[in-house]
Amino acid sequence: MPPDHSAIAFTESYKSTDNNMPTHTIALLAGDGIGPEITAEAVKILQFVETRNDVRFDLKPALFGAAAYFETGKSFPEETIATCDKADAILKGPIGLSHEESKKIPVDEQPERGGLLPMRKRYDTYANFRPVYLPRALAHFSPLRPEIIGDGIDFIIIRELVGGLYFGRKDSGIDDAGRRYVHETLEYNEDQIRRALEIAFQLAQKRKKRLHNVHKSNVLKSSVLWNEVLEEVRSDYPEIAVEHILVDAAATYLCLEPTRFDVMVMENMFGDILSDQGGGILGSLGLMPSACIGPEKSYYEPSHGSAPDIAGQGIANPYSMLGSVAMMLEMSFDMEQEARNLWQAMQAVFSAGFTTPDLARRGDDEKKISTAEFGDKVVEELGRLPPP
Repeated sequence: MPPDHSAIAFTESYKSTDNNMPTHTIALLAGDGIGPEITAEAVKILQFVETRNDVRFDLKPALFGAAAYFETGKSFPEETIATCDKADAILKGPIGLSHEESKKIPVDEQPERGGLLPMRKRYDTYANFRPVYLPRALAHFSPLRPEIIGDGIDFIIIRELVGGLYFGRKDSGIDDAGRRYVHETLEYNEDQIRRALEIAFQLAQKRKKRLHNVHKSNVLKSSVLWNEVLEEVRSDYPEIAVEHILVDAAATYLCLEPTRFDVMVMENMFGDILSDQGGGILGSLGLMPSACIGPEKSYYEPSHGSAPDIAGQGIANPYSMLGSVAMMLEMSFDMEQEARNLWQAMQAVFSAGFTTPDLARRGDDEKKISTAEFGDKVVEELGRLPPP
C-alpha cells in the first residue's frame, strides 16, 4: 500500500494571499517511507521563511516513487512530470521500499530506476553537491575517534550525476553458450566531464582553494579522459591547488583523515559510493542533505533512503531534508542569509541536547523528541536569529 501523504495534506493548510510578493513555485515530492514525515517539517520551515521575507512559496505536491507507482502504475507519472516542468525547483523526499516490498514493482518501474534516473536525465541535473559537515560540538554522532575529527569535519563532494555507468547502454540476455549475461557501458564525453569540473573549481575558489580529484586512471580509460579534461580546465584556475587521488585511497583517507579534504570531485559511481561513506563517518546519512543542479532546474533531496522500518513512527530526524531546504534557498532562490540562518538553527537544536530517537547516541544525556518536535524547535531557533 502507498504511504500516508501527510506532507501533501499539510501544504493545503495554508495559502498565501498576497499576489504582489515574488513567488517561487516548488514541486513537492514527499516520496516513500519517512518521506512524508520529514517533508512536512520542510513545509514548516518554508512557511516560517515566508512570514519574514518578501517571498511566497507556491508548493505543488505530486506523487513520486513507490507511492506514485501504486497509485498510477508509474514511479514518475505524467502529472508529476508536468508539475516538475512548471516548477522553479523540486524538493524531493526519499524514495524506495524494503527489498521484499520492491519485488511487487516491475524492475523498470522500481523507484530509483523508474523515477529518479529519468528525473535526472529530464532536467540534466549534472552536478550533485553533498556537504559532509560535522562541527566538533556534534562529534558524538561520528564513529570516528575525537582525535581524527579534530576541530570538525567540513568538506563537500561534487559528483557528476548524469553520465557514466548509470546512464550508459545496457543489455542483458543469454549468450551462445546458454549463459545469462549483462552488458553495462561506462560512457562519458568531454563536455559532460568539463561542466562538472567547472562547478568543482568554482566551489574550490570560494572555499579553501583546494581540490581533490578522485579517479582510477591506473585502470579505467574513462578516468584518463577525466584527468585530461581536468588539466584543461585547471589552466583557468591557477590559484587552485589540485591533488589527484585514486578512489580506493580516497575511501581510506575518508576514514583515517577526513579533515584533509575540502572539495572533492569525481564521476558518478565513485560519487555515489564515497558520498554515502561520508554519511558513515558522520554517523548517519540522516545528516547529509544534497543538491542536484541542472542548467535550468534543480532538485534537492536528503541523501538517505526512505527507512520503511521506522516510517510512521515520528522518530526520523528531518535534518537532511531541512538542510536540503537550506541549499534550495541559497542555490535556487538567492536567499543566502536565510539559508545560513537555517543551518545555524539546526545546529543549535542539536547543541541544546535535542535529537530524535533514530540519531540518539548518548543515552540519558540526550533529550529525545519526535520528528515534528524537532522541526518545531528548528523554527523556534530560526525565529531567534535576525531576519535577513
